[in-house]
Amino acid sequence: GLFVWHLKNTGIRQIPCQFVHLCHVANDRLITFQYFNFLKRMYVTQYNKDLSQRAKPKSDSVASPFRELLQLDEEKKVIHKIRPISPVHQPLSETLSRNELREAKSAAETEDSVTPVRAESKDDRQWKEMKLRLDDLPGILARLSKIKLTALVVSTASAGFAMAPVPFDLTCFVLASLGTGLASCAANSINQFFEVPFDSNMNRTKNRPLVRGQISPLLAVCFAASCGVPGIALLTLGVNPLTGALGAFNIFLYTCCYTPMKRMSIANTWVGAVVGAIPPVMGWTAATGSLDAGALLLGGILYSWQFPHFNALSWGLREDYSRGGYCMMSVTHPGLCRRVALRHCLALIGLSAVAPVLDITTWTFPIISLPINLYISYLGFRFYRDADRSSSRKLFFCSLWHLPMLLLVMFTCKKSFLEKEDKGDLLGESHGRAMEIRLP
Repeated sequence: GLFVWHLKNTGIRQIPCQFVHLCHVANDRLITFQYFNFLKRMYVTQYNKDLSQRAKPKSDSVASPFRELLQLDEEKKVIHKIRPISPVHQPLSETLSRNELREAKSAAETEDSVTPVRAESKDDRQWKEMKLRLDDLPGILARLSKIKLTALVVSTASAGFAMAPVPFDLTCFVLASLGTGLASCAANSINQFFEVPFDSNMNRTKNRPLVRGQISPLLAVCFAASCGVPGIALLTLGVNPLTGALGAFNIFLYTCCYTPMKRMSIANTWVGAVVGAIPPVMGWTAATGSLDAGALLLGGILYSWQFPHFNALSWGLREDYSRGGYCMMSVTHPGLCRRVALRHCLALIGLSAVAPVLDITTWTFPIISLPINLYISYLGFRFYRDADRSSSRKLFFCSLWHLPMLLLVMFTCKKSFLEKEDKGDLLGESHGRAMEIRLP
């Protein structure tokens, strides 16, 4: 019992000494409260029981939101020493020896700080605040509205207007083209507004203005409204209500049906093809004011053309679409993707042969357009058979020149308005003569 009592007394007496020793060790190895003020504005690190504060000069603003490694090499890293408080319990000789070692280290580090130091991997890229300048606004809005796609939409609408069997009206043509372009800008802007989280995961779309933060979502929505409302008003009041209704329906179909379906079902490709087929129909209705068989034929040609065009494009972007969460034929149904592309390449030959039957072109159009239709069908067959990036790329680039070439040949083989008028007059005269013969 006396032995146990002696151990307890010695342990209780040693507790204060052990506590003071732990505090001294913590004072040497850890950051104490005396340095917490530096944590508010800068980073504090510890290396060899020393505290170092790393401060970098502010760099000049650059065009991209990231600062590249080559630009960081030109900067110099400045290191300021923060001397820790010397422990109280250490003897004077030990304190002096430590101070001498720290002064030697500081002298060596100041010499090294004169030369540029390569930044670490975490400092390779640094964020900077994006500021919108008025000089950059036109280019940002052009990318927000997908200006190249809008130009294609306007050109197909102009082709539908030119193919209509009526006299050419310049004022109506300008209003129809302007209204169609504004409606396309509005639809593309709303599409990018909805797809920001998904576009950020794709290499093809990660540099869009809304993804990079070059423009605010509120400004994008205001731009879409300022394009969509005047565009539909121009088509409705300046052209005719039928064309305005088609433009409004196309905006709704693109933003509210096609955009969300891209993450739900592969049927989005067929819905997107309908969206692309409506602009030439709008051009036809803008010129004639009615929905005729010629308008449906032009829409059918644009509808079939989009499948080899888009399926070949999406085949090379399968990784991107999969990473972005989009449900595309090239990702989920690769065999169907190739079959549909070939099927609609062959459908272009049949649609070209229907044009003279509907009295829209002469019989020379199917003959002249046959070589280019056969060539795109051959590339579609190669894409179906090989299923590689080379064949898909060839089919995609062929589709870029195939459509304007086909529409140009169709316009040159168009039946003139005077021929149809003379044919109508001849039919009227023959009908009148038949009536006269029947009369006694």
